[in-house]
Amino acid sequence: MKTIIGKVVLVKKNLLDINDLSSSVLDRVHELLGKNVTLQLISAHHPDHQFSVGEALYKVGKPALLEDWITTITPLTVRETSYKVSFEWDEVQKPGAFIVQNYHHSEFYLKTLTLEDVPGHGQLHFVCNSWVYPAKRYKRDRVFFTNKAYLPGETPEFLRSLRDEELEILRGDGSGMLEEWDRVYDYAFYNDLGDPDKDVDDARPVLGGSSEYPYPRRGRTGRPPTKSDPRTESRLPLVMSLNIYVPRDERFGHLKLSDFLGYGLKSIVQFLAPEFEALCDSTHNEFDSFEDIMKVYEGGFKLPEGPLLDRIRDNIPLELLKVLLDMDSSGVAKFPKPQVIKEDKSAWRTDEEFAKEMLAGVNPVKIRLLKEFPPTSKLDVQVYGNQNSSIKSHHVEKSLHGLKVDEALVANRLFILDHHDTLMPYLRRINATENKIYASRTLLFLKDDGTLKPLAIELSLPHPGDNLGAVSNVYTPAENGVEGAIWQLAKAYVAVNDSGIHQLISHWLNTHAVVEPFVIATNRQLSVIHPIHKLLHPHFRDTMNINALARQILINGGGILEKTVFPGKYSMELSSVLYKDWVFPDQALPTDLVKRGMAVEDSSSRHGLSLLIKDYPYAVDGLEIWSAIKSWVEDYCQFYYTNDDMIKNDTELQSWWKELVKKGHGDKKHESWWPEMNSCQDLIDTCTTFIWIASALHAAVNYGQYTYAGYSPNRPTLSRRFMPKPNTPEYDELKENPDKVFLKTITPQLQSLLGIALIELLSRHSSDEVYLGQRECAEWTLDAEPLNAFQKFGTKLKEIEERIVAMNNDQRLKNRRGPAKVPYTLLYPSSEEGLTGKGIPNSTAI
Repeated sequence: MKTIIGKVVLVKKNLLDINDLSSSVLDRVHELLGKNVTLQLISAHHPDHQFSVGEALYKVGKPALLEDWITTITPLTVRETSYKVSFEWDEVQKPGAFIVQNYHHSEFYLKTLTLEDVPGHGQLHFVCNSWVYPAKRYKRDRVFFTNKAYLPGETPEFLRSLRDEELEILRGDGSGMLEEWDRVYDYAFYNDLGDPDKDVDDARPVLGGSSEYPYPRRGRTGRPPTKSDPRTESRLPLVMSLNIYVPRDERFGHLKLSDFLGYGLKSIVQFLAPEFEALCDSTHNEFDSFEDIMKVYEGGFKLPEGPLLDRIRDNIPLELLKVLLDMDSSGVAKFPKPQVIKEDKSAWRTDEEFAKEMLAGVNPVKIRLLKEFPPTSKLDVQVYGNQNSSIKSHHVEKSLHGLKVDEALVANRLFILDHHDTLMPYLRRINATENKIYASRTLLFLKDDGTLKPLAIELSLPHPGDNLGAVSNVYTPAENGVEGAIWQLAKAYVAVNDSGIHQLISHWLNTHAVVEPFVIATNRQLSVIHPIHKLLHPHFRDTMNINALARQILINGGGILEKTVFPGKYSMELSSVLYKDWVFPDQALPTDLVKRGMAVEDSSSRHGLSLLIKDYPYAVDGLEIWSAIKSWVEDYCQFYYTNDDMIKNDTELQSWWKELVKKGHGDKKHESWWPEMNSCQDLIDTCTTFIWIASALHAAVNYGQYTYAGYSPNRPTLSRRFMPKPNTPEYDELKENPDKVFLKTITPQLQSLLGIALIELLSRHSSDEVYLGQRECAEWTLDAEPLNAFQKFGTKLKEIEERIVAMNNDQRLKNRRGPAKVPYTLLYPSSEEGLTGKGIPNSTAI
C-alpha cells in the first residue's frame, strides 16, 4: 500500500457570497461532527471496493479526508485555500478520475487536485473548476477527470462509462424546475421576456420556435408558465432577479468586478432609476445646454435627498457605488469623462469624427461599399412600395473631388451606412410611441488621405398611404447657420439608428445570443476530456449568466434596454427579424469583410485579402487577431485529428454539431450554409469563427461603449422629434438656439443617465479577467504539443499589441485616432482592470 499526497485548491462559499457569511461557521460545525469532505481515486480493477457504473466495475480507493479544514488558513490568492489530502493507493495503473463527496453544510468551488508522486507516473493534475454542493443534493456522486484529453474512441476503458454518465447528467431529463445545484444544460425559447400576468402591455412575443420570430435558444430554467399565456414562462420578481437559474458553474463566482455585475444591474433598476427619475423631474428631464451635460462628468450632480437616496447608501456596497457613481456622502455624484471628449469637447461634432467612428468606433461592422447608385432597397415592393433611394448625382458630385458618380463607383470610393431596410418596416409602430425616428442612408466618399467624408444623409418615413413607398429628404453637409444645425440633426438621427442597431444586433444578437447555444451543446455532447471541449471552454466563461441576467433586467419587457433604445417594446422583436439574415460562416471576419465589399480576395497579400480602405482599424487589427486565432486552432486540431475520417468517426463531435444546428439554432436548421463537419478543415473553420465571435468580435463592439456612447450627444439612443420644417415654430427655434433644439431632440436626461450608468458598468474589465491567449490554469491539458502551440499563440498576440501601438502612433494613419484623438485599442488583446477601452477577454462575459 502506497500513500499518495495530494493538494486540493478550493474556494469557500463564504468568501464569494457576501449574503452567506454564516456558511464558514456551519461548515466548521459539520467538521466537528464528523461530516467531512472526502475524495476517492478511481482505477479499473475488479476486486475489493467495487464501484459500479452501468456494466463497468471500478477499483475505488479508500476515502481520504481534506485535512485540517478548521485550522487551515493558507490563502494562495485572496480567496483560494490549499488543503492536504493523503490517499492510500495500491494500484499499478494511474488514477484516471476521482470522486468527491461534500458532507458540509455549504457548497465550495473546487479548482484543482494535484497528486504529487504517483508510482510510475509522477505528478498528476486534475483541473476541476466546479461547484461541489452537499452530497444530499446529488443523485450520483461528483466525478472529476484527469487533465488528459481523449477522443471518444481513444478513452481508456475504465473512463468510458464515467464519461458517458457525466454527459447524461448534464443533459438532464427535460422536466421540472431547475434548482441552483442542478447541473443541467438544456434549451428553451426566449419566452420569459414579457409578463402578461402583470398587464397586457407587458406581454412580449415568444422568440424562437416559429418562422415569424426565429431566435437562438437560451438555457432552460423550467419555471412554470404564466396564468395568462401558457406559452410564456413566468418571471422572477426583481428582488429575486439574481437567482435566475443557470448551471452553477456558469455563474459569476470569481474575484472580479462581475461579482458585483448582477448586483450592479439590479441596483440601476431598483435604486438609481428612481433617483434619476426624481432628479430629472426637478430639472424637467432636459439638459438645457451642453454645459449641463458636462456637469455629469466634471462638476457632478446632486441626487435628491430622501428615502431612495438613503436606500442607495444602505443597499449598494461602497465598492459597487464607486463603480456605478463617484458619489460623495452628500449625494453629489458624477461619471468618468468618456475618452471621446477628454482631449477635445467638440471634436465629436465634426464630419471627420462622425465618419471615422464607422471604421474605428463601437460599431465598425455595418459600413459597406456602395456598388450601385442610387442605393436600392430589397424590401418587397408589393408590401412597401418603392423604397429605393432618392439621393441623386447633384446631391453628391460637388464633393467627389472632381469625379463623376460612376467614376467614384468604379474606383471603389463610395461607401454607405445603410439602416433603411432594417428599420422601415417598424417605423409606423415606433413612431406611434414617444420616439420619432427615420430610416437612414448615409453616403461617404473615400478621400486621398484614407479618411471618409460624409456626402449625403437620406432620412425616410413611410408614405401615409400603404404600398406607396417612402417619403424621403436628402441632407448634405453644411457648417453654418440653420443649414449647419439641420446637418447636425441629420447626423444625430443616423447616430440614433446606429446606436440601436449596434446594441440590439451587433452586440446582443450577434455575440451574446448566438454564442449561448454553443455553450449548451458543448456541455451536453462533448465530455470535459474531449479535446474540443478543452479548446472552447475558456470562451464560455460567464456567458449564460450575463445572458440570464439580461433577460431579467436588460432586454425584458419594460427593462433598461426598452427604456433607453429607440425601438422600445419592439426591440427584441426587431432582433428576431434580423436573426433571419444571420449566417454562421459569414461571421468569419474575412468572409464578412468581402461580403460587405470592404475587402477583396488577394492571394498575394498577407491575410489573403486586400482592404479597400487601407486604414480601416477594425479590419486591420481584426485580421491580425483572426489569423492568430486560426493558426492556434489549426495547430491544436491537427494534433488530435490527423485525417478527416477521425472527424467523421468522432461520435461526440458529430452529436455536438448535429445538436447545435438542429436544436441550438433550430430555427435555421434547414439552412444549407451550415458546414457538414466532415473534415478537419470544417472543424478548424467552425472553432475559429466561434472563438472570434465570443472573444474579439464581442470586444470590438462592447468595450468601447463608454468611450464613445458615454457622452450621449455623440451616440444618442433616442430621438423624440422629427426634423424641423421651414416656416414652423420649430424651425424658428432651430435658427435661434440650435443647441437647445438638438438636446430636445435626442435622448432626454433620465434615459441618458440610465444609459451612462449601464454602459459604464458593461464597459469595465474585472480584476481577474482572462484575456485571449491566457488560461485560468496553466495545467489545462497534459498534452505538450497543444501547450506549446498555445504559448506560441500568446507570443503572437503580444507582437500584435506592439504593432497596434506603433500604428496608433503613426500620424499618417488618420483613422486610428481621428479628431477626438481616441486611439483605436478595442482589439488590443490585453488590458488592465477597469474602464480602459481595450482588451479582448476570452468570452462574451459582460
